Amino acid sequence: MHSEKKKNRFEIDMCNGSIMNKLISFSIPLMISGILQLAFNAVDIVVVGRFSGSESLAAVGSTTALINVFTNLFIGISLGANVLAARFYAAGREKEMSETVHTAITFAIISGVVMALVGLFFSRGALELMGTPDNVINLSTLYMKIYFLGMPFFMLYNYGAAILRAVGDTKRPLLFLIVAGVINACLNLLLVIAFHLGVAGVAIATVTAQFVSCVLVLRCLYKSDSSYQLRFSKLMIKKVYLGQIFQVGIPAGIQSTVINFSNVLLQSSVNSFGSVAMAGYTAANNIFGFLYASINAVTQACMSFTSQNYGVGKWKRMDRVLVDCLILSTTIALILGGGAYLFGPELLKIYTDDPQVISCGMEILLYTTVTYFLCGWMDLFPGSLRGMGKSIVPMILSVIGTVGTRIVWIIEDFVYFLSGILDHYDHSAGDLLYFCQKNRLCATEKTRGCYIMKKEMLYFPKYKRE
Repeated sequence: MHSEKKKNRFEIDMCNGSIMNKLISFSIPLMISGILQLAFNAVDIVVVGRFSGSESLAAVGSTTALINVFTNLFIGISLGANVLAARFYAAGREKEMSETVHTAITFAIISGVVMALVGLFFSRGALELMGTPDNVINLSTLYMKIYFLGMPFFMLYNYGAAILRAVGDTKRPLLFLIVAGVINACLNLLLVIAFHLGVAGVAIATVTAQFVSCVLVLRCLYKSDSSYQLRFSKLMIKKVYLGQIFQVGIPAGIQSTVINFSNVLLQSSVNSFGSVAMAGYTAANNIFGFLYASINAVTQACMSFTSQNYGVGKWKRMDRVLVDCLILSTTIALILGGGAYLFGPELLKIYTDDPQVISCGMEILLYTTVTYFLCGWMDLFPGSLRGMGKSIVPMILSVIGTVGTRIVWIIEDFVYFLSGILDHYDHSAGDLLYFCQKNRLCATEKTRGCYIMKKEMLYFPKYKRE
């Protein structure tokens, strides 16, 4: 067993004692971190929407999926660093732990610089491929270019936080995030309201906050006297450890990238309906993101706990970790998901007063929040497998199942479905067949859409899209 286990009050001993209590202790700071990060991002959306107009709101919101496509491969690789570091730390292999830390941080610097260049030169072209409207694309491009200049700081924070999670420390990353988030919020108010910089002000505030969080996490690693101590003179790439990080991280990154590519297709479908639909989708996605952050905290806990116990050969404890994570994830999802839908109108009004935008957002929340416990289950099993160093199978299942289903839905049905959300009296789309368990005719002379029910099929007549 590791001689440095629980050496400071921030670390958690994942291999001994009560599992559920330690899962909760690990997950809550991580959950709060995710929620706060989204809250600070929501401040971006709220400030720019309230003080710069709906076009600026749409410009910031429409870049989210595209940014995720660009960044998630490298963020996925940080999961590999987390798994490998947790395994070495639990097994007491100090030399391997130190070299893994320095390899991960070096790779973070390289990937951050690469992503900054990609964002600087390819932002507009990617936005054009997404079909971003002409009245939004210039603002979206400006936001993305400034945002991507902060990628080195963003990558360093994420890889540094992954190392801290590997040893059971989720409290200090939370403190760093609070400090950076407060700075972000204050700069938003200053740059957008006082200096009228619009989307540029929001992007500058975000980059500044990323820089602060990066400095804090690197300082934490540098000041440590444990095996994960960082020394800049030791930064280098060790191929043997980078290969093991890639073994877990690249499949996870590919999976995340492909899923976010499907989100880009979804965003493209939304973009075709103009800035009102884009604003509604942006607001609903921000609310949904809080739920995702909460469930993802449990998935991260499952992966870290599994990895440490795998490193010391405690197989039965790994099984108990998965079961307890399933219970915890389901409970959180049902409480927060139900609450998000019940209070959806009030939450959406934080972002906008437009009734069309709110109506659109509520339709999206209905299908994404109430049933999210199923997504929690879907994430936990791959998380457990990744903790054991097995990442290929989860990637394949996710790409074939989740992404394949999404793409079919987007291509066949989504544009028609959303047209009904935006205007129940003008389904400006093509044919849509819904199978349902209703047997009565539903028609009215006051609407241009006639609902004809035959047995278990509901048919929506065809109209041309404007």
